[in-house]
Amino acid sequence: MGDSESPDPAPSSSPGLSALIPDKSFLTSRKGLLLAAEVVLSFIIFICYLASSSASFMAAPLIEFLLALCAYYVYVTKYIDRFSSFHCPLIDFLRCVTAAVIFFAISIYAVTKSEAASKTAGVFGFVATVVFAFDFYYIFNKLTGFLNPQNLPTHTATIKKSTGEEDVSDSDSD
Repeated sequence: MGDSESPDPAPSSSPGLSALIPDKSFLTSRKGLLLAAEVVLSFIIFICYLASSSASFMAAPLIEFLLALCAYYVYVTKYIDRFSSFHCPLIDFLRCVTAAVIFFAISIYAVTKSEAASKTAGVFGFVATVVFAFDFYYIFNKLTGFLNPQNLPTHTATIKKSTGEEDVSDSDSD
């Protein structure tokens, strides 16, 4: 038995439980930190609304908490790469936009209440609004990067050249 023969502990081709191992580079990335902040802030706001008399608003932070937690899981385990038919950045953009609008609206109402738990939920709601706004701003920049004029093909020029049509201009030279 020599040291040259060491068995491979886990084959690299089998997904198994290794698919559940988080991507460490994502955890420290901007998107990872934003999603972690969204999860934590949504949970704190949920607890604050639960403790206040404005418990009717606890559904929105709970839903946003669960959606942010699902998004965090999908990104950290790299499941997003497996869904090629989905346009995940667009869905994530819509999630962030709606969360920012909802948190802003319920935070305005929460800070007008007289109890401390509602005011605390409102303040954390405004912070969550800013975090969600940063997230949808970065997603929007990534989505519009595809629409860069240098990246767009010039279909009309290609069609005109291939069909042999001449460029006809409507100029008033009279």
